[in-house]
Formats: sequence, structure tokens, C-alpha cells
Amino acid sequence: MKALIPSLCATTLTLSLASTQVIAEMQTETVEYTVDGSTFTGYLAWDDEAEGERPGVLVVHEWWGHNEFAREQAERLAASGYSALALDMYGEGKVADHPEDAQKFMKEATSDPDKVKARFMAAMELLQNHDSVDSDRIAAQGYCFGGAVVLNMARLGVDLDGVVSYHGALGSPIQAEAGKVKARVQVYTGGADQMVPSEQVAGLVREMQDAEVDLTLVSFPGVLHSFTNPEADRIASEFDMPVGYDQAAAERSWNGTLRFYDEIFAE
Repeated sequence: MKALIPSLCATTLTLSLASTQVIAEMQTETVEYTVDGSTFTGYLAWDDEAEGERPGVLVVHEWWGHNEFAREQAERLAASGYSALALDMYGEGKVADHPEDAQKFMKEATSDPDKVKARFMAAMELLQNHDSVDSDRIAAQGYCFGGAVVLNMARLGVDLDGVVSYHGALGSPIQAEAGKVKARVQVYTGGADQMVPSEQVAGLVREMQDAEVDLTLVSFPGVLHSFTNPEADRIASEFDMPVGYDQAAAERSWNGTLRFYDEIFAE
């Protein structure tokens, strides 16, 4: 397991403000930061009129990259009382419009597990240092590729209160170990998701039970991959992919996530 955990001392993090936008009581900032010489783009959202520090939530994008969908999720979290950072796992402005590019970017990003954790930890540090955030109350949620990322951060014992995976891959060469996982885990998956078959679902349940992890898993019957993203139907048509938006599942998973955060941050 030690080989999977990078030396954070070797990770350099610098931050510059790219732009700021104020919408009613919500503030958003696009920030650029560097990790080991590469440039990454984050998107912060928070309610500036809320008093005191509040929990922070990291948002990890789908395999398409740090796009508008990821930013919208950060804004939704800010509207719900959290400070949120939609982070960037690809860097250098990489955002895909075609599945072949998305696959390429994802493979590049995950080729070295040390880099994955270093990029996540740099974004987590950025969020924790924001004036609006209680650095001791941090969660992470991810979509598709991002769902797998946040689950692996939990497996590695990152100090998170909770992680939420939406239609993310559930199998991993990194396995949870009893006593190591600090985060409570919540998973939402589609019962008809060809990319996350029932074997993966059952495997995750066994893994988390064996590691004594607090797991909540919801499987939506007949629901496809990418069910939270309204763009999924267009993508399915354009690229002949087995994905699809499901409004009911999207709403149920979002409402369940907010209840989950209410619970873990009240403890």
C-alpha cells in the first residue's frame, strides 16, 4: 500500500486567481494552481453572506474533464450551504468532446496512482485554506471517473468525513483495509449500467463489509450510466453509448447526498 501513497513534500502547490464572479449572495472564483509543474483549473463556489465557516465539498468531474457540469454541481452545493471546489484531475486545460479523447485523458491521469492522490490532495488543501471553510469538515463527491477517484481516496485513508460516488466504477486494485478508512461512503449506481455491472456492486459491498466501512449503496432499477447528467441522452445519440439521464434517479441521489452531509457534518 505504501507505493500508492505519494510523498506530499514533493508536491508543489501555487495558486493564482483567474476570475471572480458574484451572483446574488453566491460567489464563484476560477482559480489556477500548479501541482508538480502542471497547471490545473479549479472552480470555487460559496455563499458570501452566510456567517462563519462551513463544511467544504470537493467535486470530481466525469471522464470528460473539468467542464460546465462539474461547475454547476459546485454551485448547487454552495446554494445548499457548503463551500465547494470543482477540481481538475487532468490539468493543462484538457476537456474532451469525444469519448476517444476522454478515454485518453483518463488513462493518462490514472497511469500513476501517486499522481492521482497528489492532485486530489492539492485541491483539498486549496479548499481547506479558503476563508469560508471549516478545514476539519471536508467531503468529496465524484461522477463517473470522479466517483472512482473519491472511492479510492477513501480506500487510501484520506481524512474525509464522507465520499459520494455517482455512477462511478466500483472495482479497484486499491482495496479498503479495516481501520484505515476514515470516511463514510455513499454510492449511487444504475441497475442497468453496463459499465458498472452487478459483479462490481457485489464486490464493493463485500470489500466494504470486510473493511468495516460505513457504506450506503443505492441501485436504481433500469437506470443507465451517467444518470445525473442531462447531457447523457445527447451523448448516447451522438456516440452510440449506453448512457442516459434519469431525472428521478438524479433527484433522489442529490437529495440523499444532502441528507448524508447533514448527518456526517453534525457528528
